[in-house]
Amino acid sequence: MKETIADRIVGAAIYILLTLILLAVLYPLVFVVSASISDPLSVSKGEMWLFPKDLSFIGYERIFSNPEIWTGYINTIVYTLVGTFLNLVMTIMAAYPLSRKDFSGRHVMTAYIVFTMFFSGGLIPTYLLVKNLGMINTMWALIIPGAVSVWNIIIMRTFFQTSIPNEIQESASIDGCSNLQTLWKIVIPLSMPVIAVMILFYGVGHWNAYFNGLIYLNDRDKYPLQLFLREILIKSEVDNMAGSMDLSVQNHLMETEAIKYAIVIVANLPILMLYPFLQKYFTKGFMVGAIKG
Repeated sequence: MKETIADRIVGAAIYILLTLILLAVLYPLVFVVSASISDPLSVSKGEMWLFPKDLSFIGYERIFSNPEIWTGYINTIVYTLVGTFLNLVMTIMAAYPLSRKDFSGRHVMTAYIVFTMFFSGGLIPTYLLVKNLGMINTMWALIIPGAVSVWNIIIMRTFFQTSIPNEIQESASIDGCSNLQTLWKIVIPLSMPVIAVMILFYGVGHWNAYFNGLIYLNDRDKYPLQLFLREILIKSEVDNMAGSMDLSVQNHLMETEAIKYAIVIVANLPILMLYPFLQKYFTKGFMVGAIKG
C-alpha cells in the first residue's frame, strides 16, 4: 500500500512528539548525573545546564566515607532480596490455585482477597499486630506485613489462566505429576515474563521503602538506605532555613547539594542495572497479565 502525503505528515508528527517526550524524560536523568560530578557552586548558580562543569566528586567522597550510608546500603540489599523472594513465593502460591478451574470456591476466595485491597485495618491495628508478633525492631517488620500484593496476585493469576493452556497441566497430571510438580516443572518455566514483572514491582517497592522502617525500627544499624537519605534531606532543609552567611556553613550547604545528587545516582544504580536484564520480559508479562481475561 502506497504511503500518502497525509501518512507521512502524521508519521513525522509522531516521531517529533516521541522525540520531545524522550528529551523531556532524559534531560532530568542526564542533569542529575552531570550535577553529581560538577562543582556544587556552579550547579547552585545555574551555570550547569546539561554537561558537567568544573568536575568535582565531593558528593561521592562524602557518601563513600560515611559508614552509615554503607550500613543502609547493605541493609536495603538484604531487605530487598529477602523481601522480593518471599513476595514472589507467596504470590505464586496464591495465584496458581486461584487460576485452576478444578479449585472449588476460587471465585469466592478471589473476591475475599480483592476486598482486602480496598479496605484495611489501618496503621494502628497493623502496628499493634506487628508488636504482638514480636517483630518490632527486626527486618521482618519490613517484610512480613507486605509479603503479598493483591494486585500482583490478580496479574499473575490472569497470566496463568490466559497464557498457559489447561491441556498442558492435564497432561502433566495424567503423567503422574502432583500439583506442586506441575507448578515447579511446567508452570513456572513458562511464566518467566510475569515473574520478571513481579521481581521489578516488588524489588523497586522494597528498595524505595522507608515508612515501615521509620515506624518499626529503633536501631540505626538496621535502618534501610532510604531512612539515611531522608535524614540528609531534612538536615539540608534545616540548614537552608538557618540562613547563616558564615563561610563554613555555605561550604557545608554546597557539599550537601552535591551529596543529594550523588545519592540519587548511588541509590538508584542497582535498580537501573537490573532493568536491562529483565526488559525483554517486562512488556510481555505486564500486558498479558493485566489486560487479558
